[in-house]
Amino acid sequence: MAHYSFVKSAGGLLVPATPDARDFLKSKVKFGAVLYADFKQVRNPAFHRKFFSLLNLGFHYWQPTGGTISPADKELIRGYVKFLAYYAGSEESLQAAADEYLQDIALDRSANISITKSFEAFRSWATIEAGHYLSHYMPDGSIRKEPKSISFAKMDDIEFAELYKATIDVLWNFILCRTFSTPQEAENAASQLMEYA
Repeated sequence: MAHYSFVKSAGGLLVPATPDARDFLKSKVKFGAVLYADFKQVRNPAFHRKFFSLLNLGFHYWQPTGGTISPADKELIRGYVKFLAYYAGSEESLQAAADEYLQDIALDRSANISITKSFEAFRSWATIEAGHYLSHYMPDGSIRKEPKSISFAKMDDIEFAELYKATIDVLWNFILCRTFSTPQEAENAASQLMEYA
């Protein structure tokens, strides 16, 4: 099925917005013919580009680290240190030794691992963290989160603006606060990045 774009002009008339739409009307539609269509108002494409520019900015400043020591492992070690400190004292010294031990283990575990950055994985993560996802229950009882589509056909400007704001917050809290002094400064950098693209 072909898709053609039209722009509303003065007097409520729909005018072809692209050469394809103009050619379709000239060559395929007879004068006086009635056309039937499902119309959707297109989301602002500049705002869509701004969203991806923001994601690219976050992706640029994100450096993958860790992952070889799970949060559960860290919590177990910290709990054990508190247990030892209760009986032996000197919690600060024990905690420093535990941190050094965890760092050594992480280095050993990561010797054979190469970390690569994936923009698609990053975009999915940011979208899920921003709260724009579907939950799926898996056979093992776990819950898998999958990002919702951000296509023009799936969401309007209002919903997209909410996603954009939530994504700024996510990227600011996890990544951009280390480089920029305010979220607005980060947004300005994303806008500048969009101008160069």
